[in-house]
Amino acid sequence: MESFDLTGPLPAGTTLLEASAGTGKTFTVGALVTRYVAEGVARLDEMLVITFGRAASQELRERVRSQLVQAERALADPTTADLDNTVIAHLLADESDRDEKHRRLRDALATFDAATIATTHQFCQLVLRSLGVAGDTDAGAALVESLDELVVETVDDLYLQRFGATRERPPFGRDAALALARTAVGDPQAV
Repeated sequence: MESFDLTGPLPAGTTLLEASAGTGKTFTVGALVTRYVAEGVARLDEMLVITFGRAASQELRERVRSQLVQAERALADPTTADLDNTVIAHLLADESDRDEKHRRLRDALATFDAATIATTHQFCQLVLRSLGVAGDTDAGAALVESLDELVVETVDDLYLQRFGATRERPPFGRDAALALARTAVGDPQAV
């Protein structure tokens, strides 16, 4: 696997960042977003930043904003810059377009709420909503990250429907039915 240099040439097109937990993926994504914006490669509203899980999405949003703020402040007043931050040092290295970089970052922060930093599910929901009637979807439909709540509700409904009105003892308990349903949902080949 190739090592990634935050101050090297910016990746073009779709970029997948893959690494183990705790290796700095969130920092790297924030740094890349900051560079793309500051260097005029893309505006924040032109980027799509996707991660897994709501907590990760919120953390990524906060980190991206924090890095944009740090870079904007450093470009506004280089004497306050954290030069241990390689991205900030990289942005400050070329004085010729420092004012333009600062303006781009300031503009990005002013419109930060419009940034698309989301989970895969949130992004899909956003796309479906934006399609309107062309998407031919139920307006009340909701994408869920976990099917477990739906599985539990379905098992409870079906178990009650099948065994609730009978006097005879069910051949298996509700917990066994739930375990069976979870297995079937987790592995469609198991059915």
